[in-house]
Amino acid sequence: MKVKGYIERKTMLYKTGVEYGDYTMNHIQGCAHGCKYPCYAFMMKKRFGQIKTYEEWLEPYLVSNTLELLDREIPRLKDKIQSVQLCFSTDPFMYQYPEIQKMSLAAIKKLNESGIKCSILTKGVLPIELVELSKENEYGITLITTNEAFRKRMEPGSAPWKKRLAALRALHDAGRKTWVSIEPFPTSNIVRQDLQVLLEKVSFVDRIIFGRMNYSTEVTAYTKHKQFFNDRAAEVIAFCNECGISYHIKDGTITE
Repeated sequence: MKVKGYIERKTMLYKTGVEYGDYTMNHIQGCAHGCKYPCYAFMMKKRFGQIKTYEEWLEPYLVSNTLELLDREIPRLKDKIQSVQLCFSTDPFMYQYPEIQKMSLAAIKKLNESGIKCSILTKGVLPIELVELSKENEYGITLITTNEAFRKRMEPGSAPWKKRLAALRALHDAGRKTWVSIEPFPTSNIVRQDLQVLLEKVSFVDRIIFGRMNYSTEVTAYTKHKQFFNDRAAEVIAFCNECGISYHIKDGTITE
């Protein structure tokens, strides 16, 4: 598939307030994955008038001057940056969008050449070409289910979960650092699933991030949702401790 079009921006790298992030870049506007959690990025873009409809959000625009902006900003910021996250409001390896993949690879390479580590998160397929870039990079996928029917319903334009996982495993087997984001994890009234099964599938990774599903009336309608997330977080912690995996539980997931 091809991007809807091209836009230009005045800046690219910025410091993020996300709890496990440092600097980030978003070189695409919109996301064809069309997640229906609901998606925080879509809600914010719509709130501030950058996107008007869900259908518009599904048609990504690529920032054509991404590499030029990096050339200008990297020298000024590189001493301040610990790592750059790709991406917080879009997806750097949007499924079946070769133009986006090409730009993302070029951007990561440019950052790496200046000694800047990158942390990548996708619901697409991580390309094996990433093994040619810095060994300091960290590669992650979002994976909230091993139920493909549920994946299709909640993440209709994303890569099938098995393809995501296979690509992540290939990078792990090539000696690269890998991680998984199990967020936003749904309550059992939305879908019944065994978290342990999912954890076993990703037991090879170096780090697991776990977070609850937010902004959903289905979650808040589930009267036991606080205890549910407390229990699932405890399950993640116990699993990671047993397997020697680093973990991070997102703020607000565990409640009193």
